Amino acid sequence: MLAALRRWVENRRQIRRRWQADARRLIDRDEPSAYYEAQRLATRSRASGKAGEFIHWAKAEAEVARISPHAQMDLAVVQAIVDNETRRATDLRHQGD
Repeated sequence: MLAALRRWVENRRQIRRRWQADARRLIDRDEPSAYYEAQRLATRSRASGKAGEFIHWAKAEAEVARISPHAQMDLAVVQAIVDNETRRATDLRHQGD
């Protein structure tokens, strides 16, 4: 029982390290736009039906907001990203019809 709990805790730590590393990677690549890129990736995952990836990128997005004092977070830009990615996913689905 204790071994199973340890494995679960270690698995959760690995998942946390992954989204933290992805957030840092986005910040290193382009700090002012890192939040927007994480939002774009989260929305794209959600529109594709990839729930696990959506949660991952949403957590990375929150981590960017938490650790980056220079990341831009304009709600109008975020809404435009969501609209664009949702439209993109809809267009891709219709191309397959």
